[in-house]
Amino acid sequence: MKFTRRYFVSTVFALGTALTVATPSFAQTLGTDYTLISPAQPTEDAAKIEVVEFFSYGCPHCADFNPLVTAWAAKLPGDVVFKKVPITFGRGAWDAIARLYYTLEITGDLARLEGDVFRAIHVEKINLYESGALTEWVVKKGVDPKKFTDTFKSFGVMSKVKRGDQMAQAYRISGVPALAVDGKFMVGGKDFGEQLAIAEKLVAKARSEKAGKGAGKK
Repeated sequence: MKFTRRYFVSTVFALGTALTVATPSFAQTLGTDYTLISPAQPTEDAAKIEVVEFFSYGCPHCADFNPLVTAWAAKLPGDVVFKKVPITFGRGAWDAIARLYYTLEITGDLARLEGDVFRAIHVEKINLYESGALTEWVVKKGVDPKKFTDTFKSFGVMSKVKRGDQMAQAYRISGVPALAVDGKFMVGGKDFGEQLAIAEKLVAKARSEKAGKGAGKK
């Protein structure tokens, strides 16, 4: 798959026609700034606004985006939950690093090592796509070898990777990094800054829609 500075590709809305959607504190262009996910996808907690980043450690744009989106996610309000979903696009090499993500998450080493993973692959050019080299690298980083190996090979981790790829298909992800908001909106944007600004507007839109549904039940 060829990655471009467009970061991800979305279906053009209705023969290229752009609709401007306006709600309180929100005005973005449907088809340019964001697209609708159809059908809308369920989120883990309907009471929260879910922001999902689809990514891969093997993607250089994801490496560039990671420090920015991590800092952005750390400042999100309490009603918003941010989750990352590593996907493989059917690549065996990317399967290994997707399993790496979930393994480090389970062992409690993810926050400490995620930046190092990107740096190892894209700056230091270390092969983390093969399980032997991967294990050797994480052990040097202070991860318990048995705990890592057992978790990396576990059914639970393999299931998480499979579920991530299923989500990517349901969301129609064709490139990474890609941001989705509340299972309803795919974020557009010409660069990382614009992408995150649009995501904030879509979070506000999702919040407004949830408040409207809540008022309608009273």
